[in-house]
Amino acid sequence: MLSTMQDARLQIRRLLEHGAALHASATVDTAAPGGLRRVPYARIGADAAALAHALGELGVGEGDRVGTFMWNNAEHLTACLAVPSMGAVLHPLDARLPGEQIVRLAEHAEDRVLIADEALLPHLGPLLPQMKTVEHVIVNRAGGTGAGPAVPSGVTVHEYAALLDGRPPAYPWPDLDERAPAAICYAGDGSRAPKGVVHSHRSIYLHALSAAMPDAFGLSSGDKVLAVVPPSCALGWGLPYLAFLTGASLAMPDRFQAPQALAGFIAASRPTKGAAPLRVWRDLLAHIEADPDADLSSLTEVFADGRPCSPDLLEGYERRGVTLLHVWGAAAAPARPPADATGAGARHYRLAQGRLPASVQARLVGPDGAALPHDDFSVGELQLRGPWIAGSYHRDEAPGDFHDGWLRTGETGRISPDGYLTVTGRLADARRDDHAGAG
Repeated sequence: MLSTMQDARLQIRRLLEHGAALHASATVDTAAPGGLRRVPYARIGADAAALAHALGELGVGEGDRVGTFMWNNAEHLTACLAVPSMGAVLHPLDARLPGEQIVRLAEHAEDRVLIADEALLPHLGPLLPQMKTVEHVIVNRAGGTGAGPAVPSGVTVHEYAALLDGRPPAYPWPDLDERAPAAICYAGDGSRAPKGVVHSHRSIYLHALSAAMPDAFGLSSGDKVLAVVPPSCALGWGLPYLAFLTGASLAMPDRFQAPQALAGFIAASRPTKGAAPLRVWRDLLAHIEADPDADLSSLTEVFADGRPCSPDLLEGYERRGVTLLHVWGAAAAPARPPADATGAGARHYRLAQGRLPASVQARLVGPDGAALPHDDFSVGELQLRGPWIAGSYHRDEAPGDFHDGWLRTGETGRISPDGYLTVTGRLADARRDDHAGAG
């Protein structure tokens, strides 16, 4: 007997088309000087098509890398959707890294085009002469500072708005193989040998389906998500794709991420959920405790990375009606307590770093190579495998990071019988910089 089901390819373009058409009125808010900019998903879809046309005219084809050097904003969201949908490969660069590491990663990925925010040009300009593969720089001046890039000969500068102006709001998106590369992110900070994690259309799509479930991010068209996690970190935990899948609106703080500015943006945009590094939530709580006028009343849940969280931080948000949950990168779902856990029992579960979803397997391996039980007591190296877990690195086999089909995270921890994962430390000889390969 054979299956009678149709074989439809899982592609980013499907998420783009779905969000732009069925959730056309959903919006992305971008923080701006003195307020915010609001753009509907229908406009994001049209801009994505215009950007794809423009990139094609610049010579970008299937498999070519397009880097982004941007804060979280509407134009970055557009690039996250357009670049992979046209068959090119998105490479989000982390603007917070030292310059030499940014150059190393851009060179390793062989970026041909960079899309950069105007506010970041003073940081990018001095690096461009060292980026030998970059041919074009597209400058996004929305909410910018008036800065101009200093570029070497052979590199052409384009204005983002002018490049898109007048181009068709539709694009003949190619019917790509779902295993084709869609994006590349780098594990660690680039200070060691680059470890490029190449995401496929299939892996991004499957992660979005899993992460949207009620026991994960639990997003719906009634939500708006404050997205502080940058796309350079496991594609921003997949939020650009989750949003277009579910119709959840987005609130993107651009470069305005200091606690006071972020609190003001939250009050103006009114997100219901948020995703940010733990330090952001810690600093924000300190600010709102010192400012009684700060308004976080729209938030119900916020998600933090897998760094250990103090009970005081959990309780501080609880007093304001906000539940803080851990997310261990893209590997695990948020550490939601079981339905029957309340009070201190619920907080115990939320101190874990996440809970394993159905599509990701984890095992604990002891010093002798033997598998350890998931009894919430035994501690071993955390190893992972699944459809959005790295199986190798771009241009680097790194055999020490993989074993028998499993990703060695280099982190130690324990796992409970019901799948809650607690990170306890790192292996002394771990080569890995972080668990970005898990995504």
